[in-house]
Amino acid sequence: MRAVKNIVSTKTTAFAKTRSLTLLGIVIAFLALPGVARARTAFFLNGGGWGHGVGMSQWGAEGFARHGYDYRQILAHYYPHTQLAVGGEPDVRVLLVHARRSVRVSSALPYLVVDATGKKLHLKKPLRVTGRLKLPLRFEAGAAPLTLNGDGYRGDLIVNPGLQVINELPLERYLRGVVPWEVPKGWHDATYEAQAIAARSYALATLNPSAPFDVYDDTRSQMYGGIRAEEPWTNLAVGATAGKVLTYGSSVITAYYFSTSGGRTTAVQDEWPTLPPVPYLVSVADPYDSISPKHRWATRELSPAWLGAKLGLRGVRDIAVADNASQHAATVRVLAAGGWESLSAETVRQKLHLRSTDFRFGAVSFEPPPHRHLLGSRVTVRGTAHGVSGLQLERQVGSSWRTVAYVHPIDGSFSVSLRRVSPLRLRLVADGLPMPVVSVAPAR
Repeated sequence: MRAVKNIVSTKTTAFAKTRSLTLLGIVIAFLALPGVARARTAFFLNGGGWGHGVGMSQWGAEGFARHGYDYRQILAHYYPHTQLAVGGEPDVRVLLVHARRSVRVSSALPYLVVDATGKKLHLKKPLRVTGRLKLPLRFEAGAAPLTLNGDGYRGDLIVNPGLQVINELPLERYLRGVVPWEVPKGWHDATYEAQAIAARSYALATLNPSAPFDVYDDTRSQMYGGIRAEEPWTNLAVGATAGKVLTYGSSVITAYYFSTSGGRTTAVQDEWPTLPPVPYLVSVADPYDSISPKHRWATRELSPAWLGAKLGLRGVRDIAVADNASQHAATVRVLAAGGWESLSAETVRQKLHLRSTDFRFGAVSFEPPPHRHLLGSRVTVRGTAHGVSGLQLERQVGSSWRTVAYVHPIDGSFSVSLRRVSPLRLRLVADGLPMPVVSVAPAR
C-alpha cells in the first residue's frame, strides 16, 4: 500500500486541538454523571478431553467394548492401516528412581548381588545402598521377588551411579504392571486386551539399547507399578494377547494412547509438529468417548485480569482460537495492551493447567446504556460477543432475575432496547454462567 502524505495547516491543527479538548471535557463530564456503569467484559472457556489425543482413547475404547466391539475392531479404529503380528520377547529396562540419597533392596528369601567385576554375594537381609558403595550393582531374585523401598518387582534391579535404579524384566511381566495402572477396574475384557496390545507395541517400539534405560515408570512412557499394580483380570488380558503387537509395514508402531478425546482424536503431526504424519496416527471420530467424565468440561468464566495474569499479558481485551486440521486448538491470539499476541495452544494449555488442547474461548463485552438514553422511556444495551451460546439478558426484579431478551449477535455485535425502569440492574448470561452485574440508576 502506498503511503499518503498529509499536509495540515496551522489553523487546522489549532482547530483539532480545540476539538480534542472539547471532547475530553465531554468525556470527563460523562464519567462524572451519576447512573453510568463501566462496561463489563468476561471470557468463557470450554473444552473436552484429557491427554495428548494421539492414538487410542482409553474411555473411547471402553465405549466401543460396551457396544460389542472386540479388541481387533477397537485397534483397527484407532490405528488404521495397521496389522496384528507377533513380536519378540525382549527384556525391558524401567527407570524407577533417580538421584536418591539411599535405597533399600530386599527380598523375602535369599537373593544375589553382583558387582561391576562380576563378584557375587548371597544375601538374606535387606541392603541399604548409598553412593559410598562401588556402583553399579545388579540384584537378582532368588525364589521370591525383590523389593525396592518396600515395593515388589519382578526381574532384576540395577543400581547405577547417582543411585539410578532400573528394573530389568521380561516384556510380558512388565505389561502385568502396566495395564492395570492404565485402565480402571471393572472395564470390559476387550478394552483390557486392546490396552495390552497397545502397551506392548509402545514398549517394543521405544526400546533404546544405547541408553541406560528404555522407559520411565510414569506418564512420560507408561504407568508401571510392578507387583503391587498386578490384577487377575488384566493378567488374563496380557496372557490372552501374548506377543501380539501392531505393525505398519515391517515395523512395530509407537502405539500412543491417552485417556479421553472429547469426541475426536488428534493426528500426530497436529499435536507434535516435529513428528512426521503417519497413516496410522490420524484424527478419527470417537463416538463412544462420551462415557468419560472428562468428555466435555464445565464452562468456566474468566476475568480479563485473571486471564492476563496467567498468560503474562496486560490489558487483555479479546481472545480467539485457531484450530488445526484435527479440530483442536493450534494457536491462540490475544488482544492485550501491546496489541495482538500469538501463543501456541500448548503454551496456553500449560499456563492455564488445561487437560488437553481441545479447548475454545468465548468473549463477551457488555456496555451499559449511554447516559443520554436514560432520559427517555427506553434504554439501549450494546455489546459484542463471540464463541458463546445461550446468550441472554436478564433484569433483576426484587431478589430474582428475569430474562428480558435472548441475544443473537450479528457479526459479533448485539443491541437490545429495553423499557426504562428505576433502578435498573442488568446482567448477561453466557453458556449458563452469569456475568457481573451492571447497575444503571436514573439521571438526576
